[in-house]
Amino acid sequence: MDFALGLLIFGWVFVLIWVPLVVYSQRKVHPEALFTLFFAELWERFSFYGMRAILILYMTKVLFDQMAQGEADARAYGIYGAYNALLYASPLIGGMLADRIMGFRHAVITGGIFMAAGQFALATTAGNSLGETPFFLGLALLTIGNGFFKPNISSFLGTFYDKNDTRKDSAFTIFYMGINIGAFLAPLTCGYLAQRVDWSLGFLAAGLGMVLGVIVFWRNMRKFGEKGMPPDPKDYRAPWKFGVSKQVLIILASLAVIPVFSMLINAEQVTNGILLVGGLGVIGYLIYTSLTAEDKEEGQRMIVFIFLFFFHMVFWTLFEQAGGSLNILADRYVNLHGMEASQLQALNPLYIILLAPVFSWIWTKLGESKREPRTPIKFFLGLLQMAAGYFIIVWGIRSVLGTADAGTLVPLIFLLGMYFFHTTGELSLSPVGLSVVTKLAPAKVVGFVMGAWFLSIAFAHKIAGELGKLIAEPGHGTNPSDALKAYADVYMTWGVYVVLGAALVLLLLSPILKKWMHGVH
Repeated sequence: MDFALGLLIFGWVFVLIWVPLVVYSQRKVHPEALFTLFFAELWERFSFYGMRAILILYMTKVLFDQMAQGEADARAYGIYGAYNALLYASPLIGGMLADRIMGFRHAVITGGIFMAAGQFALATTAGNSLGETPFFLGLALLTIGNGFFKPNISSFLGTFYDKNDTRKDSAFTIFYMGINIGAFLAPLTCGYLAQRVDWSLGFLAAGLGMVLGVIVFWRNMRKFGEKGMPPDPKDYRAPWKFGVSKQVLIILASLAVIPVFSMLINAEQVTNGILLVGGLGVIGYLIYTSLTAEDKEEGQRMIVFIFLFFFHMVFWTLFEQAGGSLNILADRYVNLHGMEASQLQALNPLYIILLAPVFSWIWTKLGESKREPRTPIKFFLGLLQMAAGYFIIVWGIRSVLGTADAGTLVPLIFLLGMYFFHTTGELSLSPVGLSVVTKLAPAKVVGFVMGAWFLSIAFAHKIAGELGKLIAEPGHGTNPSDALKAYADVYMTWGVYVVLGAALVLLLLSPILKKWMHGVH
């Protein structure tokens, strides 16, 4: 049997056995709504990670195939960074609209529909002669949809638990496993269809996944009770400006900005400026809010959020090389033993599926015995493991540098080891990060603060794209040894030295951050 097809079949069989076991084991511990949100997010992440696994490869192999390799790589990294930056900046607006006007339910459904349309747009343009414009329109639709969907489904989950409910970290870890079940199936499925059959089928499968996510959420809304509704449902639907309701105006405004987002993804330098000004404005507003808060404890909790924002950004800058430079490294210079490079993107979520219940159990047991590490220490551990992963891949690259020109490939074991440590680092940091945002943020602005949290990932993606460009400098793509040396140098400097430096700073700050959390665990 074709090894890539075998991986695809194995993935689906594994998930069909594993998911029912997880749901059954946790059904009496958590509210029923958790599992509806779990499945909705699973399919949304299938959509997103299916596209993510093939996007940079599609750009370098198809969209920009007329360019020289180094030039195509740099162009693709720039677009990938700008797209993902906007993808994670848009939740700032989506979170604010959900808080003040839409409610979580309408935001999630609206976002899902936009994202499905974006995937279908990519599917219709892949491999034909329509040019680049429809491609960028598809990415714009995905960006807008993600702004509505991503912050609000996480914030919605938080409403089913009290601020200091000991089950909360456990619930977010299970939710995070749902994310990664979708992320595991997507590269195996979409990657195989795109690289072995037709690129358009990879995007089409991702779009169908998003449609399933919307259906799961919509059909199970009765389990939410009164939660997630618009703050003022009558005002939301009543005629407002020009006889049109706020609900309809939000949709019309979203459609109107599609060409703007399309242009920003294509013109990455403009995006850099907007992201910098907008991001600094948001951070400045959060600092001002924390310093002028009437409740001193609430203000200090927001200061802790701002510090965690920075370290979260450092982690994701290096983690998000997975869909960019690490994806191209695997495609060109790693011995994949018959699988496709895009399918290797399933490795990280597979590790999470296996390890998430273990981490959930650990946090719950440590919480019950009052020995669970505070969030800053969990972030510190995440950064250490990120650095360990990059040290392993640098070791693997340097082991073949002298023989690369003769066709020797980096052994797969080094990539397996790197992704293992990146995954344990992610489990130490990311799901508890989502949870602590809902604890640190004032209840009336939790959607906005969750959007700001995703802004840290937006910055990370933009910086990640710039790191990819350092690897893709002219000349690096013409000689295997030169290319691999560029990978090793960038990964060692940024993935090991910079990350270890950030971890040390966080360790020194952790006592005061713990104090300013004022009992939030």
